[in-house]
Amino acid sequence: MILNHLWGIYAHPKEEWHSIDDRHESFKYSLSHILLIALIPSVMGYFSAVYLGWSIGAGKDIFLTESSAAFIAIAMYFALIAGVFALAYLALWMAQTFGASPTYTQTLELSAYTATPIFMAGFAAFYPELWFIVCVGLVALAYSVYLLYTGVPILMHIPEERGFIYASSVVTSGLILLVIILALTAMMWTSGYAPIFT
Repeated sequence: MILNHLWGIYAHPKEEWHSIDDRHESFKYSLSHILLIALIPSVMGYFSAVYLGWSIGAGKDIFLTESSAAFIAIAMYFALIAGVFALAYLALWMAQTFGASPTYTQTLELSAYTATPIFMAGFAAFYPELWFIVCVGLVALAYSVYLLYTGVPILMHIPEERGFIYASSVVTSGLILLVIILALTAMMWTSGYAPIFT
């Protein structure tokens, strides 16, 4: 069933990583998890931008037009999916350096379940206050990093010492991917794709 590991990665992450490792799912299963969970921040971002309005400070709430918000939501959806796939590829590429030999599906599972808390932080957009979104995002990011550090030794079948360095390399790669996505977003906005406010 899709999302059957969702509760486990929050309630008992180490045991859940062992469960994921014991019965590796197919590529199709990991893909369906990513496609579904990436909808949360995209749909919530659209909904809050069009209907709730974003509060950035003491001024009026900021709203976007439906078409502008839809374009941003669709672009965000595909960027999130591409980011997970790129992180999985980088994890696969770095694996041999650390004495692991996973399949791409294994690294995709690692990336997908590690990214899940960040994607689920999209529910915070029900209360679109910038300070609140940032706080929830930081907590989700911290938990995702924790999931990565606990999951790498289990899924990659390497000792914890090497797993720590490997996970640190994956975290660094993830941060670089985030900077690339932000840079591409800034380039698109300066090329005439900036959001349209109401």
